[in-house]
Amino acid sequence: MADIETILAAARKHCDDVVKPSVDNWNEVGVWPRSASDQAAKAGLLGLYCPTEFGGQGLSLEDGIRVYEELGKGDGAYAFTLSMHNIVSFAVCGFGSDSFKQKWAKKLTSGEALGGFVLTEPQSGSDAGALVTRAVVNDDGSYTITGRKAWVSLSNEADIFLLVVKTSDERGHSDIAMVAVPRDAKGVRFSERYETPSYNFLPLSDMHLDQVTVPADHVILPPGKGLGGALMAIDIARTSIAAGCCGLIEAALDTALSFASQRNMFGKTELDLQGIQWMLSDVAHDLEISRLLYRKAAGLVGTPEGPVAAAHAKLYAPDAALRAAATCTQLLGGYGLLKPYQMDRLSRLAQMLKIVDGTTEIQRVVISRSLKNRAKDLGPVTMP
Repeated sequence: MADIETILAAARKHCDDVVKPSVDNWNEVGVWPRSASDQAAKAGLLGLYCPTEFGGQGLSLEDGIRVYEELGKGDGAYAFTLSMHNIVSFAVCGFGSDSFKQKWAKKLTSGEALGGFVLTEPQSGSDAGALVTRAVVNDDGSYTITGRKAWVSLSNEADIFLLVVKTSDERGHSDIAMVAVPRDAKGVRFSERYETPSYNFLPLSDMHLDQVTVPADHVILPPGKGLGGALMAIDIARTSIAAGCCGLIEAALDTALSFASQRNMFGKTELDLQGIQWMLSDVAHDLEISRLLYRKAAGLVGTPEGPVAAAHAKLYAPDAALRAAATCTQLLGGYGLLKPYQMDRLSRLAQMLKIVDGTTEIQRVVISRSLKNRAKDLGPVTMP
């Protein structure tokens, strides 16, 4: 098993050497930087939770999720994409059939193959149980899938996708399964890429499936277990996003600190002004809270408390990142509007991270449900 401090140092170096110097060019070109993810694989960042026998690092979720804070200092969308790949590799190594693992596990941990997780559909975003993409289970155990998925990350770029599908026309989620579909499977087609503002290197589009048949060993989770697996994947993703937001906050804070400590005004540096100090203190305060929330959630993923802990982290950290970007832009004054300072890019990334894998409002729904359950256990209030 890898040492977490060694992996964090590798993530930090990858961010400094590969992500930060290149992200503007990635967005200009508008193509996924496969050479960057290849380098991430060599640094041990694409099999964080996988056993060493499959080329992974063998880290716990609690430790591995810290990597995205380091990557988030360079770019939140890049950190998000690698987090989704690691969810796929985790699911394949943990739940895939022996034959499927033998074919795909080392490809995923080595970066030879990239993985994508596919849940959302055009008519069912946050309502994960309202899927209509249908898989017919054939006599030989193979699945034939027809439907349409939306907001597919690494569309036409990932080599294998884990799809959440229904296996009957029954209402509810007892028939939901998770199935692996290769990008080059017959009947798979991707629509034109979505146009995005500041993460143009990340390909996103709809995925169309027309009578796509995959063999029985491509079933990762059978009917009845698919939704539970998908929801756990979402909890990991939400916690990972919160970690990436911490990196984004730190990037904005460091830029503002460097600027304010060097700019002279009113006979002193900008950083000597109490009003500026208080602005940055609020950003630092938000960073510490966000970090505590995501690290607590990372330790609870997979437990009954995990979904609510992940919701708290996902509710707070992206909002904190958006506040940090706005505050630090304000501190830089007119310079905050200039591209070299990156504040506009950070603001747009924070807005994206507020939405993906469950909006801020959905996190409040999750928390509210837990409060209703808590209320059931309370006795009646004694009236005077």
